[in-house]
Order: sequence, then C-alpha cells, then structure tokens
Amino acid sequence: MEETYEGLFEFEDTQKGKYLIFSLSSEEYGIEIKYVTEIIGMQAITQVPDIPGYIKGIINLRGKIIPVMDVRLRFNKEPRDYDCRTCIIVIEIKNISIGLAIDRVVEVLDIADKDISDPPSIGNASSNRYIKGIGKVGDSVKLLIDCGKLINYGQVEENDVLNIV
Repeated sequence: MEETYEGLFEFEDTQKGKYLIFSLSSEEYGIEIKYVTEIIGMQAITQVPDIPGYIKGIINLRGKIIPVMDVRLRFNKEPRDYDCRTCIIVIEIKNISIGLAIDRVVEVLDIADKDISDPPSIGNASSNRYIKGIGKVGDSVKLLIDCGKLINYGQVEENDVLNIV
C-alpha cells in the first residue's frame, strides 16, 4: 500500500486577505500587506527637478534612495500640509521600492475575497484606474489600491528610480 503526502506540505499564505488601511481626508484606502516593507515618519525629502508634481522627491532610507509619491496628488486631491500623523508607507513592487506619503495609517484589516467587489464603472475608464476593488467592512467601504498601477513601468532603466513614476 502506497502512502501519499499530498497536501501535507501546503503552506498557508499568512498575508492573504490582509490590508494596511490608511486615510486621505475622510476616505480610507487599503494596500495589500504583502507589498508593505515598512512605515516611517515623515522626514526631509530632497526635491528633484523635472519630475511629475505628485512625486515630492527622494529620501535616503538606510543608504537606499527611494522616491516619495504624495498619494493625495496622485489621486488628484487637494494638497495638504504634512503634520505629525502624516507618514510614508514604503512598498516594494517588482523589486522597486517607493514611498507613499499618506495622511495617516488607520489599521491592518482582514478582508475576505467574498467581501471584495469590483469597482463601479463610472465615467471614463481611467476614473478607477488605481482601484482594484471595494472592500466591504461592516457598514463601511475601503477602496483597495492596485499598487502596480500607481507606478508607471513604461520605460524603467536599471537604477533609474525616478523614471518609474
């Protein structure tokens, strides 16, 4: 009689369904936790000429140069002065690190696939280009961001961190 070990070594993805929730004004957004490498307080951002307005500049994070995107500006929202609650969420996508300046971190939530809906089709096709889903949590909703769409991969050259955005 032959023993089978099928399924014995399956690993559970402990990050599946976990989202880091952050706010911009009164709206709450979620990023899959698997992309988040760390959350840091605001620090001095070095401005770089001739980059898109939503890129605030670059920071030196333990020897690694990271561009910082102001998510408010990327989403065409009104700019706001940074305060003590403003922070930078450092994410990594396809071996590229980028900092996301946001108003404040709220919490980490589990949102099951069954509680995620497709974003509604409103207006033109680009109106929801950064939103991959709507997470239903109790009586509220969280706009779930497609991290890959925040970054333009069009013409990325090796080691050219500012061409990614």
